[in-house]
Amino acid sequence: MAFKPLHDRVLVRRIESDEKTAGGLIIPENAKEKPAEGEIVSVGEGARKDSGELIAMAVKAGDKVLFGKWSGTEVKIDGEELLIMKESDILGIM
Repeated sequence: MAFKPLHDRVLVRRIESDEKTAGGLIIPENAKEKPAEGEIVSVGEGARKDSGELIAMAVKAGDKVLFGKWSGTEVKIDGEELLIMKESDILGIM
């Protein structure tokens, strides 16, 4: 993939959730919520302070992360649906 996010943005691939509940019921496709966890595909170089100093990113490619339900912008790159979001939209690393 030849896409590199700029500044403090990250490219995330959603991790699909289970198709069954804990009780064993199968969840139909139209009743599923979009998962709020994913894997970092690539990261930008980081934000810059007013002085020009680079602020390093806290996440790296391969990290599994949890993000807000409405975070990011959906994009299609090489036929794959991915999310681009700011690092601040990420709630934590799993």
